Amino acid sequence: MEKLIVIAGSLIVAFAFNFFLVPYAILSSGISGIAILLGLITPLNTGLLNLVLNLPLVILGYYKLGKTITISTLICVVSLSVFLYLLPVVEVTENILLSTVFGGVIAGIGAGLILKYSGTSGGLDIIAIMISKTSNVSIGLLLTCMNGIIVFVSGAVFNWDIALYTLLSIYLTGKMIDTIFTNHVKLTMQIVTSKGDLIREDLLNSIYRGITISEGYGGYTQEKKQILMMVVTRYETMQIKKIVRNHDEKAFINIFETVEVDGEFAKN
Repeated sequence: MEKLIVIAGSLIVAFAFNFFLVPYAILSSGISGIAILLGLITPLNTGLLNLVLNLPLVILGYYKLGKTITISTLICVVSLSVFLYLLPVVEVTENILLSTVFGGVIAGIGAGLILKYSGTSGGLDIIAIMISKTSNVSIGLLLTCMNGIIVFVSGAVFNWDIALYTLLSIYLTGKMIDTIFTNHVKLTMQIVTSKGDLIREDLLNSIYRGITISEGYGGYTQEKKQILMMVVTRYETMQIKKIVRNHDEKAFINIFETVEVDGEFAKN
């Protein structure tokens, strides 16, 4: 079901691109925005370009971020590329502002669904995560800077009116993603398991968060357990649950909202 929702989200994003943004040379954020740009100035199809540009990053992500997140990313990248290739480019309205607003909002709905059920949409997400793992620069700041470059290139290649429309589209897409996905919400996850060492190792290789581990035992079974505690964003919960279930189907996972975090979390 999750994979079907990711594919449906990709279809929604492709619809927003080909019916609202591409006809007016309005770019989106990330690698897909670069694919739209190249598709407008070359005879190559946007869907094909999106696939070609993303594949090296997906392969790099496999070695740097792990198998779980790579599979989800690959499903998103391939389905979005296929839909961009198959859907025709149609000008729904003659009003560029309406196209910008509706394109940005609809793309945000699709991207929000993808992130909620996949964890990443690929492209610049992968680059930002990898850079963040080796520096104190936040993922949000990195993505903002990268998208700022896309807006600047849009103005240089086309005109600054188009650049401003691109900026508006990216902003609206981001707001819709926040509404659906709420990745800014911090959560505390407590994982009670008998496979603590295996889960800890896998989490440290895939999720850039600290883990606090304590010993415990079942009140009924008297069996020794490890309790892993992490503060994460909603962005990461899906991937963490998959990792835990891969090692321990019977693990108990308690998730609750965190009111405030004071420490290194904000930098990562």
